[in-house]
Amino acid sequence: MKALNRTTAETPALPIKVLQFGEGNFLRAFADWMIDLMNEQHGYNHGVAVVQPIAQGMTDMLRKQDSLYHHIYRGLQDGKAISETRLINCIQQSIDPFTMPDAYHALATLDELEIVISNTTEAGIVFQADDQPTNGQLAATFPGKVTQLLQQRFEHFSGQADKGLKFIPVELIDKNGEKLKEAILNYAASWKLSNEFVQWVEQNCHFANTLVDRIVPGYPRDEVKTIQEAVGYEDNLIVSSEIFHLWVIEGNEAIRKAFPADKCGLNVIYTKDLSPYRTRKVRILNGAHTSMVPVGLLNGLETVKESVESDTVGEFVRQIIFEEIAPTIDLPKTELEAYAEEVLERFKNPYIRHELKSIALNSISKFKVRVLPSLLDSLATQGTLPSGLVVAFTHLIHLYTSDFEIQDNEEVKNFFGELKGKSAQDIITAVLSNTGFWDQDLTKTEGLAARMTEHLDQLQSGATISSFLSKKA
Repeated sequence: MKALNRTTAETPALPIKVLQFGEGNFLRAFADWMIDLMNEQHGYNHGVAVVQPIAQGMTDMLRKQDSLYHHIYRGLQDGKAISETRLINCIQQSIDPFTMPDAYHALATLDELEIVISNTTEAGIVFQADDQPTNGQLAATFPGKVTQLLQQRFEHFSGQADKGLKFIPVELIDKNGEKLKEAILNYAASWKLSNEFVQWVEQNCHFANTLVDRIVPGYPRDEVKTIQEAVGYEDNLIVSSEIFHLWVIEGNEAIRKAFPADKCGLNVIYTKDLSPYRTRKVRILNGAHTSMVPVGLLNGLETVKESVESDTVGEFVRQIIFEEIAPTIDLPKTELEAYAEEVLERFKNPYIRHELKSIALNSISKFKVRVLPSLLDSLATQGTLPSGLVVAFTHLIHLYTSDFEIQDNEEVKNFFGELKGKSAQDIITAVLSNTGFWDQDLTKTEGLAARMTEHLDQLQSGATISSFLSKKA
């Protein structure tokens, strides 16, 4: 088996036009995969320099393979199982700024650099007032490091307008681009950088807010030997993902022009407002997951795939998605239904074993964010309680007051522990009136407590999901 490097793989060199903070599985199976396809099929000609954002990382492993690796993406497409493997060539440099500071600082001087992509976790985009590097030290935070790089770029190119950068972060926080810009400007103020630099950032650097969606299980440890034999290389950085991908970008024309992925057949959406797409993902994909978990577990199922392929639980999931959740979202019906069908196909992915128990973690807080808004919006717009979501809510409470091992914080565990053995009415009243859970007293929601008390009585008497489907209650 051959070693994987640019000599054995005979891959071309590319000019570095993308700076990427983060070398983990997600970006390599998402952004780098897209750039690689755009390079090959659309002449994009963008090379990537990867920067390791924290001291412990994988850039050393990448350098040992000349930053090459294979990406295997698998799942269902129009009902057929698909599996494809691709050698990713777009990464040209992998830099550990903690041990290679000169290589990091040199990135600021690259004439053709235009895009910055990042994934530094939800805690990565942060301003720390005590982050005050001196004598050439590297800033502690990701936004601090970016500020240093921008300052060096501003000085090197004497403030040329066309040397500003376009930022497309993918950290899973709301308004990620705006918050990154805010942190950079806070550092500029804290470090007393010039007004001219601040104006250059404000006028010539562009920041997009984004939403991303792709399941990336990562390194396929149990299949590595088989995959290596198939590709003919010893690759220790294989990354696997599902086929589905979505990148929603709320940015200006400068960013769209620099990263025209939507013109290249990729599922990248440019929009002036990504909030409906965030709502769509949270309510349909995450909301269906959260609603499915207690119903599936209480009906003897173990995985997402088993649940959606079950005659009863699968029918229930379709009901809540198409009849109750989707109508609460302000997007075209055809677009929502197409997305919902994609979600259900993703749930059936034969290459991913998604345990219901793993999704059950912190289900109370998840229900509040992912499902409760759909339930209340449906009641407000339709004038009636959405039957399936009420059933899911009741199943969740029954799961938490059953012998199931709750995966939640101690306060939640203790609360439900004290409710075990009580009547359905007492349990429902206690849960719905807990404003610490819901930020409101749900006993005041018309008809909800009575309906859920009736349902919990049935569940405590041994009812299955079939009973609720037949009654549509």
